Amino acid sequence: MSNPRPTLRMAACVAIALEIGFTAAFAARAWAADSAGATLQSASGSQVNGQVTFTQEGNRVRIGGEIRGLTPGAHGFHLHEKGDCSAADAESAGGHFNPTGAPHGGPDNQGGRHAGDFGNISADASGTAKIDVTVSGISVARDRPDSVMGKGVVVHAQADDQKSNPAGNSGGRIACGVVK
Repeated sequence: MSNPRPTLRMAACVAIALEIGFTAAFAARAWAADSAGATLQSASGSQVNGQVTFTQEGNRVRIGGEIRGLTPGAHGFHLHEKGDCSAADAESAGGHFNPTGAPHGGPDNQGGRHAGDFGNISADASGTAKIDVTVSGISVARDRPDSVMGKGVVVHAQADDQKSNPAGNSGGRIACGVVK
């Protein structure tokens, strides 16, 4: 006879996640040992919200999700050093997560980049951006210096130019969520 405890733990995790607004699929991915997730809430008076997942795939992390309420076009998408979205403008999340002291850049920048530089997301005409990008320089492991756990995911009002320090001239912070 199999042990029912893992199934019961998963059911409890999904129930709690649904209670706080996650979808069941999002909760199931976030519960896995090699995954983490964040629910983004609006900041700076925007109506932006969404979910983001981080899934370890070897030495890289796949970032997936959906952000809604955006203006159509490109928006900077970053991991910030603090898991604090308490300020109305999300400035409490601090600067980009940058444990190696690298210059700002995009996810494919050959000259290096902050670990939290994920480039841009692109919102369609309805204001929805679907995210599916794989990056290096971060991990979902709790005990590593490059861990995403407890950090802030931030969406910016403008496109990230992927070169200007410290944040790519991507404008105000319009959504923020803590990675758990």
